[in-house]
Amino acid sequence: MYKKVRPKGARLSERKFRQIIKCFCLDFTGEDTAKLLNLNRHTVNKYFGYFRGIIEVELLEKEKMFGEIEVDESYFGPTRVRGKGGRGAGKKTIVFGMLNRGGDVYTFIVPNCQIPTIVPIIDYFAIPGSTIYSDGLGTYRFLTPRYKHFVINHGRGEFADNENHINSLEGFWAYAKLRMKKFKGINKSRFETYLKETEWRFNNRRDNKEKILLNLFKKCT
Repeated sequence: MYKKVRPKGARLSERKFRQIIKCFCLDFTGEDTAKLLNLNRHTVNKYFGYFRGIIEVELLEKEKMFGEIEVDESYFGPTRVRGKGGRGAGKKTIVFGMLNRGGDVYTFIVPNCQIPTIVPIIDYFAIPGSTIYSDGLGTYRFLTPRYKHFVINHGRGEFADNENHINSLEGFWAYAKLRMKKFKGINKSRFETYLKETEWRFNNRRDNKEKILLNLFKKCT
């Protein structure tokens, strides 16, 4: 049994607090949780926001990656923006990702996909000797010789060649975008918080998220 972890000064009972945590870990929306538990929507949103904040802080500490690493970039935001064209058009947010096969995914909001932005991230988190898999974006051609680098060129209709693919990371992008849609629009100022929550859920998809979140909560109180 866990000791009491309800926030100091909270008016909710320990039982209600744990029910909110359970609903959050099951990925219920704030609206559905409020209806299910017969609570005020603002109360639920407050706790959900606090949980996301704890997760975001926890994910600031990242371990180095080694082995087979997939890298890719993706664009989040409106499907169409009037008068704008291209992948990064209009109000889209650019996210760069690294996925260690058999391990975690890391996400980074970036201003662009140019060499000075992307390559230093890879160099910081990828241990020399790792194998990097990427698409044909020109930026990746400038990776240092410290890595083995394989390219799958989507522009030529290539999507997988034995181990040469970025299917796992593309699977994460699909999961993240599908999950974001259920919130029916996320304010750009809060996008990173929701992105990091999605990263956390993906990395702990086989684990007991309720137990993990309770432990994180106890660390912060």
